[in-house]
Amino acid sequence: MQWPRVTTRERRWKMKKSFSRSTLRGQKGFSEIDLKLGMVSQDALRRALFPLGGLTKEFVKKIAAENGLHHVLEKKESMGICFVGKRNFENFILQYLQPRPGRFISIEDSKVLGTHKGWFLYTLGQRAKIGGLREPWYVVEKDSTRGDVFVAPRTDHPALFRDLLRTSRVHWIAEEPPAALVRDKMMECHFRFRHQMALVPCVLTLNQDGTVWATAVRPVRALTPGQFAVFYKGDECLGSGKILRLGPSAYTLQKGRSQSRVATEGSGDGPGSGPTF
Repeated sequence: MQWPRVTTRERRWKMKKSFSRSTLRGQKGFSEIDLKLGMVSQDALRRALFPLGGLTKEFVKKIAAENGLHHVLEKKESMGICFVGKRNFENFILQYLQPRPGRFISIEDSKVLGTHKGWFLYTLGQRAKIGGLREPWYVVEKDSTRGDVFVAPRTDHPALFRDLLRTSRVHWIAEEPPAALVRDKMMECHFRFRHQMALVPCVLTLNQDGTVWATAVRPVRALTPGQFAVFYKGDECLGSGKILRLGPSAYTLQKGRSQSRVATEGSGDGPGSGPTF
């Protein structure tokens, strides 16, 4: 049975009752609560009301201005850690976790560039502050066992880009899982894993345990284990899964192809290695 779908961007949804609900992206292509709705249970979602679901932030501010709610207009955007605010992240974390000194290591030549107070203070893609170095370096990998943080010298370095990830068991909002994915074991859709990130076309492959592999049509910068990949089909938010594993980076693949090419060329240097007819 196909249950009626209720959207978060149509005002008339408030008048409908439904046994199953799905959510759509906002009018400007992104709803700030998409990343959270991707984890909400169907039981909770079908009882939820979203009175601002069909309105843009700018329009809500216009309503506030017309009604003299100036404190709403003057409130600054939240840019810091959720529920914590804008603080120095390192100082905040070290109030709760003991420092675990480690090394910054170049991904290109394994040279030690400096030291840090803990690998957990850094996320993939961020700039690493390395004492004594003027040029920017960016975090590309972390070794939690050894405590090493691997860095690359450019914000667009290929070590930052990957096109494959595996999630935990996906929480599907309206269907568990989508019929097309069950039937074909594969499905084209889009995903994002970061707030206000542009949607990326991908192909999902369903595993028997409910996890999925997501293969992006192009390498994506700073895919990060622990974050949630949220999946979309058209305007509909399908659900989400926690990123558990990543495929090799573009840099690793380039090195592998280069080494393979060198090995192939080198194999032609010995006696009798020329072409035979």
